[in-house]
Amino acid sequence: MTDVKTQIDETVKANDVVLYMKGTKEMPQCGFSSRVAGVLNYMGVDYADVNVLADENVRQGIKDYSDWPTVPQLYVKGEFVGGCDIITEMTLSGELDTLFDENDVSYNKEAADKIREANAS
Repeated sequence: MTDVKTQIDETVKANDVVLYMKGTKEMPQCGFSSRVAGVLNYMGVDYADVNVLADENVRQGIKDYSDWPTVPQLYVKGEFVGGCDIITEMTLSGELDTLFDENDVSYNKEAADKIREANAS
């Protein structure tokens, strides 16, 4: 398991934004992964995607790494941000924009605003 932890650690630290997910950003394999990938794709965020379905060790390893029981998991600049519900809330509140701004992650601000407009109650 140490090898997997090292692999995850290197991936998380080598990329500004990483999404551990079921499937890929082009073809998510679950609704939660699809939602987070959809937000990132729509906002034009450049991110690495890691398909946990391709490797059972990574699938379990990422849960151990973050001490978070579910996938997807989003990392920004080496820090665990959260899963689907947290990313959804952060997107709608504007906190995700702030996180990206603070970490010099480029994204389309207009797209982020459109997501919020479409979800305004």
